Amino acid sequence: MSSRFLKTSLANVLLITSLVGAVPAGAHHAFSAEFDADQPVEVKGVVTKFELVNPHSWLYLDVKGPDGTSTNWGFEFGAPFALKQKGLTKKGLPAGTEVSIKGYRAKNGKSFGYSVTTSLADGRSYQTGGAQDAPNAGGAAGAAGAGQ
Repeated sequence: MSSRFLKTSLANVLLITSLVGAVPAGAHHAFSAEFDADQPVEVKGVVTKFELVNPHSWLYLDVKGPDGTSTNWGFEFGAPFALKQKGLTKKGLPAGTEVSIKGYRAKNGKSFGYSVTTSLADGRSYQTGGAQDAPNAGGAAGAAGAGQ
């Protein structure tokens, strides 16, 4: 093989690698793209599903409103590996588990949000958010209940 062929091949591999590596970063969103730091939310409900997927995990729970109707909420969590490092695994949040979540509501006003902290009935509490530009738990801690 010629030296020119090797240089060209190496250049092509580096170009492809840089392009492939740029796609996930470009597809990733900031906290402020979907969630509203001016709309803290605090809900209590029962887990219906916990999805550990990259780049963000999702927890779904049924939340009862003041009128007794149930609404399924979805909350964005951090990456699965980051949650595991904090001791939170899928076994730790099976369907039927009662949880309280403090976080921020989605900008679209629907039943979605960004979770900063998740607390279980037994007293365990986890920092579940992972976005670097998200407000801290202190801002969500004073949230009024927003059941619906």
